[in-house]
Amino acid sequence: MSEDTSPADVVQPTTDLVEIWTDGGCKPNPGPGGWGALLCFRGQERELSGGEAETTNNRMELTAAAEALEALKRPCRVVLHTDSEYVRNGITRWSTGWVRRKWRNAAGDPVANMDLWRRLLDISARHEIEWKWVRGHSGDVNNERVDQMATAARDALGIAYPKRKK
Repeated sequence: MSEDTSPADVVQPTTDLVEIWTDGGCKPNPGPGGWGALLCFRGQERELSGGEAETTNNRMELTAAAEALEALKRPCRVVLHTDSEYVRNGITRWSTGWVRRKWRNAAGDPVANMDLWRRLLDISARHEIEWKWVRGHSGDVNNERVDQMATAARDALGIAYPKRKK
């Protein structure tokens, strides 16, 4: 420790890791949707889920990540697993440009889902997060679990959605 820092100035790194899996979806898209999140910490698990009557797949994916991170009571080291490249790329690559361009995309149009992106960026700033993309429906047990939670949350809305013609 250098002479010009006191023990109170030294930030203690947390060794605790929270692993999170998230998923969201709609049927049809847009339409009724659901999201699910699984938080794992020190051998304990917590499930979160919810739904909206009229939404999109992307909004549900973003909501799942935001809700999971907002459930953390203090700053944490997090590995967040998502099967949404939209979420992972948005948060790790595109968002800096959006902020720099006053929430306009590369074409100059307003960023879609700006409210949720701002929410996710705000809560993400509290944590040290590694954003991991996992291929959906490829055998990742926890990804399959949150997919089932999102589907159940959507179905719990009780909204009949039209069957598509084959």
